[in-house]
Amino acid sequence: MKYKQPELRTVNVVRYVTPLREGGSLPAIVEADDEFLYVLKFRGAGQGVKALIAELVAGEMARVLGFRVPELVFAHLDESFGRTEPDEEIQDLLRFSEGLNLGLHYLSRAITFDALVTTVDTRLASEVVWFDCLITNVDRTARNTNMLMWHKELWLIDHGAAFYFHHSWQNWQEQAKRPFAQAKDHVLLPQATELEAVDAEFKAILTPEVIQSIVSLIPEDWLTGDSPFASPEEHRQAYAQFLETRLAHTETFVKEAQHARKALI
Repeated sequence: MKYKQPELRTVNVVRYVTPLREGGSLPAIVEADDEFLYVLKFRGAGQGVKALIAELVAGEMARVLGFRVPELVFAHLDESFGRTEPDEEIQDLLRFSEGLNLGLHYLSRAITFDALVTTVDTRLASEVVWFDCLITNVDRTARNTNMLMWHKELWLIDHGAAFYFHHSWQNWQEQAKRPFAQAKDHVLLPQATELEAVDAEFKAILTPEVIQSIVSLIPEDWLTGDSPFASPEEHRQAYAQFLETRLAHTETFVKEAQHARKALI
């Protein structure tokens, strides 16, 4: 069956509901013109559009691999939106975030995943660990799991810390081939006993066509400005090349994760 190009809806933010004061990014719950609530990631926050690119690419890859991920939408913030906001810090954030931002559908009444309360089966644990090793996601630890339980199912959220190499782009071709040392801190590593089986299955899914279709979603104006590349398209293709190279060398991070797991048990 031919692969279907993913599409993201675009919504307009109509109401700032409440801030979520987590870390330095200051995401917020907002209401959009489709009458749904979203967790909005702002382009004007500390990590800028790079965190949005990581969220977008990782989130859509997770969806292709069959994980439960909140719907992602492009969220337009009008220039007049923050004028009535009394909090000066939030007002500045809104002003610096005019234009296209990224929203995640708000999972009302979801609870934070707690490994001491909820047991994840070995297959799903292996899938999540493998995926985070692929995207170099440092934020899936016991202290900050970035997973939710919603209607008794596990959902992955908040991938803004993935692809940390892109904050400098130094030696990124070599970094694509390296193991992922932070796997030792992954909250699901103790249960990840099926990494080799997951490796074979997931590599077959993430074809170059799939990777290209996902990076093509990155808005061009997120690829300009602070960039070492000659053009937005060259910048876009660097993400694709990183992922394709990393997929060709998955045995490196699979072995690293397996060794880290043995050290735990």
